[in-house]
Amino acid sequence: MKNKVLVRLIVPELDTSFDVFVPINEVIWRLKALFIKSISDLSSFSLPTDVNYLLLNKDTGKIYQNNELVLNTDIRNGTELFFVARSQL
Repeated sequence: MKNKVLVRLIVPELDTSFDVFVPINEVIWRLKALFIKSISDLSSFSLPTDVNYLLLNKDTGKIYQNNELVLNTDIRNGTELFFVARSQL
């Protein structure tokens, strides 16, 4: 599992969280698309795909840019991430 990290994905819109493995060689924009699909698969709620979502670090408040690689961020095992629609901010 050297190429993945385990993170907690918090989805305030659904008032729930998920523990997910994240590939470290993935870009953030693609990771967000995977999160949308995963949330739809794991819950009975489908997130709209036409909404711009933000990925934020719970501890630092950092907003991750779409073109960043997970490897080049501070996302590590145990990191808690908020997944929120841009319109909620």
